[in-house]
Amino acid sequence: MRPLDGITVVTLEHAIAAPFCTRQLADLGARVIKVERPGVGDFARAYDKRARGMASHFIWTNRSKESLTLDVKHDEASAILDKLLDGADVLVQNLAPGAAARLGLSYTVLRERYPRLIVCDISGYGADGPYRDKKAYDLLIQSEAGFLSVTGSPDEPAKAGCSISDIAAGMYAYTNILAALIQRGRSGKGSHIDVSMLESMVEWMSFPLYYAIDGAEPPPRAGAAHATIYPYGPFPAGDGKVVMLGLQNEREWEVFCAKVLGKPELAKDPRFDSNSTRTVARAELRAIIVAEFAGLSAEQVIARLDQAQIANAHLNDMHDLWNHPQLKARERWVEIDTPAGAMPALLPPGVPDTYTPRMDAVPALGQHTDAILAELGYGGDAIAALREQRAV
Repeated sequence: MRPLDGITVVTLEHAIAAPFCTRQLADLGARVIKVERPGVGDFARAYDKRARGMASHFIWTNRSKESLTLDVKHDEASAILDKLLDGADVLVQNLAPGAAARLGLSYTVLRERYPRLIVCDISGYGADGPYRDKKAYDLLIQSEAGFLSVTGSPDEPAKAGCSISDIAAGMYAYTNILAALIQRGRSGKGSHIDVSMLESMVEWMSFPLYYAIDGAEPPPRAGAAHATIYPYGPFPAGDGKVVMLGLQNEREWEVFCAKVLGKPELAKDPRFDSNSTRTVARAELRAIIVAEFAGLSAEQVIARLDQAQIANAHLNDMHDLWNHPQLKARERWVEIDTPAGAMPALLPPGVPDTYTPRMDAVPALGQHTDAILAELGYGGDAIAALREQRAV
C-alpha cells in the first residue's frame, strides 16, 4: 500500500510548478486526473521534441497521470468538473491569475459544496498584493527574488540552468498538500493553500539574504566558486577536465596543503592562514593550485583529494549524469512507458522501504477522456456528443 492510495487529485495545470507537485503526489499513489485543453493540452507538451519526439519538461513532470481533455469554458464543462470534484480530495491549479475564480473554482465557492476538499492555488506572486496579476515565468521570478544578483560571474548575472522557481513552488505545494491531508484526517475539513513562486524562491535565498541584512554588502557573484569561502569551486586539471573541491575549516586547509599540494609550509603563509585572508588573496592561491594540478589528470587530482578526505566532485555534463556510477550502483533508474515508447526515469528520492513508488506511463493527450467520462456516468452517445461539440 502506498501512502496516497485512494486519494484523488484533480489538476488544472500547465508548465512546471503544478505538474511537478502533482507528479510527486502520483509517485505516492494518488490518482491524478490532469485536465487539458482539447487538441492542444498542457503547453509544455510543445516546449521541445528532445525526448525521442516528446517534450523533455513534459516527460519529467507528468508520469502516472490520467489525461482528460476538456474545454473549461464550454457550457457542459462545469457539470463535468462538479462530478470530478465530488469524488476528489485535492484540487490543484496554476492557471492565469483570476482564471480559476472565473470558472467558479475559487476556494470560497468550493468549500461550501465540498467541505473536505483541499484546494491548492499556485501562482507567481500570490492571491493578493500589487504584483498579483503580473505574469510570472521562472526567469522573472529568479530575478525578482534576487537570485540573479548572487549567481553568475562578477561581470554578468546568470540564471539557473533548470526551472528552480517552478521547482521550489512545486515542492512547497506538494509538502503543504501532504500536511493538509494529515490535518483533514484530524479535523475532517479541507483547506486552502496559496503558494507563490516568489515566496518559495525567497525562502531558498537563505544565507545571501541574511548576509546582506541591515543594508550590509551582499555576497558578490563568484561564478561556480563560493563567494565567501576559498578554495571552494572549480579548478582545471592537466587533461583539460575540471575538478570541484571545497574546504570548510583550517584543519582541512592544512591537510590540503600537505597531502594534495605537497606544500605543507603554505598552510602558515600569512597570505593564506585563514579563510578571510585566502578569500582576499584568492587569485594568488588559485595560481598555485592550478600550477600543481597542471601535471595531473582530473582522476589523479580526485584520487589525491579522496586520500586526504577533502570534499570533491566531477564537473559532470548531462551525458555523464545518465551514466553516473553511484546512481547505477543504487539502481535508481527504472523504465516508464510513454507515447514515444519506454524511457528511463529516476526513482523518487527518499522513498521508504515499505512501498514501491508509482512509476506509471506518461499519458497521451486525452488518453483517458472516455474512460473518465464513463466513470462519471456519461454514456457513449453523450460522450460522442461532447466530442462533436468539441467540449472534450
